[in-house]
Amino acid sequence: MFSHIMIGTNDLDKAKTFYDAVLGTLGVPPAHVDGHRIFYMTPTGIFSVSKPINGEPACHANGGTVGFACASPEQADAWHAAGVANGGSTCEDPPGVRAGGMGKMYLAYLRDPDGNKLCGLHRMG
Repeated sequence: MFSHIMIGTNDLDKAKTFYDAVLGTLGVPPAHVDGHRIFYMTPTGIFSVSKPINGEPACHANGGTVGFACASPEQADAWHAAGVANGGSTCEDPPGVRAGGMGKMYLAYLRDPDGNKLCGLHRMG
């Protein structure tokens, strides 16, 4: 459905360090740097982080979350730990199983160094 997702940052180097570590736990290669943006290329789409081109400060979306698919609860835990170790902060409940209308899911939530809300998600059978 999506070709790419792009979020903002105020510190591209800090964002690259954070996302290289976090996305590396999912098998995504380090970012390609293109001036004021970084790109993570995968067979299923592109995730990008950019300094705003209008020169205004980047800010996070209130109510927005970017979700990343994890192959297992262990991978979601590694994703979360890498984020916390590289300048992110945990948010929501601690990583764990949640049950809802879409079945059981293992969820791990983070805020990146710019405050963007992220989720590592593993859909359980």
